[in-house]
Amino acid sequence: MSTRHILLGLLAGGPSHGYDLKRRHDERFPQARPLAYGQVYTTLQRLVRDGLAAIDGTDSDGGPERTLYRSTDDGSRELARWAGEIAPPAPFVTNEIFAKVVVSILASADPAGYLRAQRLAHMDRMRELTAVKTAPGADLATVLSADYALNHLDADLRWMNTTAARLIPLTAEVDAT
Repeated sequence: MSTRHILLGLLAGGPSHGYDLKRRHDERFPQARPLAYGQVYTTLQRLVRDGLAAIDGTDSDGGPERTLYRSTDDGSRELARWAGEIAPPAPFVTNEIFAKVVVSILASADPAGYLRAQRLAHMDRMRELTAVKTAPGADLATVLSADYALNHLDADLRWMNTTAARLIPLTAEVDAT
């Protein structure tokens, strides 16, 4: 996910302070890793440097001085360009779970046991996400974010079941090379 573009998107609604941008990011993308304040302010400085955002003033409201940022016309165009780009499917499939299965075979470990344990971890996470999305008052962004993660976890589970069913021929193939 592009932090710079997410911040430009949040600025599209009007000028904001870095603190407010961080809070809105974390609210709108509840299943994403929360942004660190340092990341927000560093990204805002780069957006200003690149002409995609500008400082719209400062205020203190009785507290520390806070800088107000706004998107520029160039920032709006950059955001529109990025939002319209089709996200390409990953050119290479790098899967840590598959790598661990192969390494388990190479190390004469227990790939079937590893897959069982990994399935349990996935199922635990799926239960957590289901609780999040079905919680009273869950907003649509939270539900959709949880659905996205659940679909990916479900695909992993189906792959693990297929791989578990093919461990004998996979082991023979790995051992032969």
